[in-house]
Amino acid sequence: MKQYHSENTPLVLQDQYGRIKRKLRISVTDRCNFKCVYCMPEHPEWLNKQDLLSFEALFEFCRFMVQHGVESIRITGGEPLMRQGIVHFVRDLQALKAIGLKRISMTTNGHYLAKYAHQLKDAGLDDLNISLDSLDPTQFKQLTKKKLEPVLEGIQAAKDAGLPFKINCVLMKNKNDDQILPMVRWSIENYIPLRFIEFMPLDGDALWSSQDVVSEAEILQTLESHYSVQVIEQQHEPARQYLINNNYILGIISTITHSFCHQCDRIRLTAQGELYNCLFAQQGLNIKPQLQALLRAQNSNDHLLHSQQLKDMVMPYIWNKAKGFHALQHQQTRKISMHMLGG
Repeated sequence: MKQYHSENTPLVLQDQYGRIKRKLRISVTDRCNFKCVYCMPEHPEWLNKQDLLSFEALFEFCRFMVQHGVESIRITGGEPLMRQGIVHFVRDLQALKAIGLKRISMTTNGHYLAKYAHQLKDAGLDDLNISLDSLDPTQFKQLTKKKLEPVLEGIQAAKDAGLPFKINCVLMKNKNDDQILPMVRWSIENYIPLRFIEFMPLDGDALWSSQDVVSEAEILQTLESHYSVQVIEQQHEPARQYLINNNYILGIISTITHSFCHQCDRIRLTAQGELYNCLFAQQGLNIKPQLQALLRAQNSNDHLLHSQQLKDMVMPYIWNKAKGFHALQHQQTRKISMHMLGG
């Protein structure tokens, strides 16, 4: 594997395979009120709230990353709307649009959106991803341990607020794979963008099996018996897009059977300050002490020094990013799961 050398590597967030990082995902909490099997362990041990990065430290990191080419920030969790102060944080991030930030997004389970949708819109949030894995109330409760109705109310609230959103649906064999046609029908009828996602090995209790994956090919096979389906050339996005009946675009994120790793432009920060250069990386980089030092030096002459030190940590870690999922899948399973990384 090549090694990072500061003297001959571009001063952008680039890895050894030439992929430049433009998108940052930041988890603001590991807590969630749902218990989705593909994400949350059966018996989660939450981080102490005092161990979470402060919004001030998160903002400092976001500013640093935007200064080095990040154009899009997605706020994730756990469930980000469970963290007090999240609307103010969205508002604070608007200041970064003056130095190159183009988009502020959020991923949510939708449960609290009826309360927060208008506030998020007013704070400047650009768009949402809303998780919805079943339209059947009984099945939804089996999957999440929560009721479906508040999520549907949250989706309507997002619509009413004029907040653009997509629906993400993770499909699992013999759990909700009967939802393909109902989800597509509902999304077309309600003019809602939908993306199906293959079940990935990031579940909290590490019980994932390839036998549980509903593949892109299987999704298409189901669709083609009811709709005309045409593939659209994939852009710089994780989802491959398909034109349904010549008037509706459906996305499928097929990390397992057709990964987009060769063009991945994402990096992730956990709520406790660990940077992950890949969703499947075995080892994160703890930058919390450096962020706290940077924050303390905010109005002093040491700020530039701490910023350079952070850069000297982050750049080599990003540079040494692995080729992708298939290069990492046979390594030992790590302890961190989706509920701490935010997807």
